[in-house]
Amino acid sequence: MAVIEVNGLNIGYEIIGSGSKTAIITPGGRFPKETPGVRDLAEALAGHGYRTVIWDRPNCGESDVCFDAESESILNADTLVGLLRKLDMAPALVIGGSAGSRVSLIATHRHPEVVRRLAILWITGDAIGLSGLVGVYCGSLQTPAKIGGMAAVAETPEMAELIRRNPANREKILAQDVETFCATMQRWGATFLPEPGSPVPGLKPSDYQDITVPVLVFRSGQSDPHHPRYTSEQVHALLPNATLAEPPWGDREWIDRMLEPEKGLFKSWGQLAPQLAEFDS
Repeated sequence: MAVIEVNGLNIGYEIIGSGSKTAIITPGGRFPKETPGVRDLAEALAGHGYRTVIWDRPNCGESDVCFDAESESILNADTLVGLLRKLDMAPALVIGGSAGSRVSLIATHRHPEVVRRLAILWITGDAIGLSGLVGVYCGSLQTPAKIGGMAAVAETPEMAELIRRNPANREKILAQDVETFCATMQRWGATFLPEPGSPVPGLKPSDYQDITVPVLVFRSGQSDPHHPRYTSEQVHALLPNATLAEPPWGDREWIDRMLEPEKGLFKSWGQLAPQLAEFDS
């Protein structure tokens, strides 16, 4: 594995391809770079002349855990930017899906100079989709902390896997003050509730006009319960330089992936490469 220090954190990453154009892929959840589909997209982009970074965000895969940030999305956005700078790969085509779309949008707004073009898909939205994130990212860690302290947090399947892949994470987790950690989870949880007029948490309604780089927004499936079609359409309408595109799969792609979790939620992402390369030509 390759590890580089970014903003004081050890971040696991890999560069795939040797072309002249640069890109970075950020998937959703706390899924690591090895999740099926992520490498497939990077390898497909290599065939179009790209060097692509796949990486583990903080609290993900081989990278360090970190609970010291305004929000986890901002933590990941600033780490994405720092990673591109450290690798001398900016400005890049920034690609993000699900949580990665939110992270990539925030990164583009905060640091537009590192983003050549932005491509996003599966944008989480609406009350049900966004409220579910509070439990997935924050409640799943605060509850065991309240019941059994930080030792219980370290034993959750999610954190245990991070410790297995990066043993130094154990002491980082155990060193957290329980009440401070729980307060952080509450604060981070609140950041998943967007401001009125903004479909994406972490962005103000006026922020979209500041994102002037070309953006490719893939329309979500009508059947998708977590990434509503109208959320992708709202984001497209708010951005001044955006194109709305149909993805290379059917309406039920997200549902089908949820029904076959062992194959990976991002299994089909390699199919995006031709559209991405054309968009960035």
